[in-house]
Amino acid sequence: MPEFNTIIGVIIGIILIVIFFFIFSSLSLWFQSLVSGAQIGLLNVIFMRFRKVPPKLIVETKIMAVKAGLSLETDDLESHFLARGDVMRVVQSLIAADKANIPLKFNRAAAIDLAGRNVLEAVQMSVNPKVIETPIVAAMAKDGIQLKAISRVTVRANIDRLVGGAGEDTVLARVGEGIVTTIGSAARHKDVLENPDLISKRVLEKGLDAGTAFEILSIDIADVDVGKNIGAELETDRAEADKKIAQAKAEERRAMAIAAEQEMKARVQEMRAKVVEAEAKVPIAIANAFEKGNFGIMDYYRMQNIKADTDMRDAIATPDRPPEEMVELSVACCR
Repeated sequence: MPEFNTIIGVIIGIILIVIFFFIFSSLSLWFQSLVSGAQIGLLNVIFMRFRKVPPKLIVETKIMAVKAGLSLETDDLESHFLARGDVMRVVQSLIAADKANIPLKFNRAAAIDLAGRNVLEAVQMSVNPKVIETPIVAAMAKDGIQLKAISRVTVRANIDRLVGGAGEDTVLARVGEGIVTTIGSAARHKDVLENPDLISKRVLEKGLDAGTAFEILSIDIADVDVGKNIGAELETDRAEADKKIAQAKAEERRAMAIAAEQEMKARVQEMRAKVVEAEAKVPIAIANAFEKGNFGIMDYYRMQNIKADTDMRDAIATPDRPPEEMVELSVACCR
């Protein structure tokens, strides 16, 4: 029995130590909240540990809110922490909004924080607008000259559209689109260079901040540079393409002409073959005429004389023949 009593005493001692630890650690936080007017109960501070909520964070944030003149419920702070929200940042944003006379409720701030946006930065941006610089935007005027513009966009956070509104990337894309449209609608690039404020005016008229989490205050053109002569390059490329097309068509016509020439040569050879074939039949016809008595020997000699005379006339009409052939033709004619 003495051993049993000892075990019971140890257990009771451990329990008392744990209770004393919880009560003592919570007692200082409770007293701090009491003297600060936060009005957080001692049991509430103790049970925060069982709910896995850091009592120090909740007490300090509520004291901060009370001292700033805000009335926040402890349960709201705990629930926001349990929802993986940043309690300190939400309270700081509420204090900043209250000091700047910006209407912002706890539920709205908590929703913005849980949506993944920095609610404190948004409130600060509402007080102190932010300047966003766009990358180089290149566009071509109607005269074919390229212009490169850089603009600075001054934006202010819109608390009401912070949840569900588009971010900075959308604002930059819309501003770039407006710059391209404005430059592209200009008749001459010199008009844009002379009055760069035309870009900012036309871009602001389009209401580019609709559906975004920001309100565009101003768009200032920081720099405008002249780029390439895109129109001349396009005309050059078009002329080069037309040249290649014309060359291809000319090559096609040349190939067709060569094919037609070869076809005509083949037809000439075919006709010559027919002439040779017809000439080959002449001796046979003469022989048949001799056999039938329709062609005499004198007729044959007379035909040879006429042929020789014809060859001599052809030789005289063709001076390129060699002298030996001319002599042979004369002799044959004399015969």
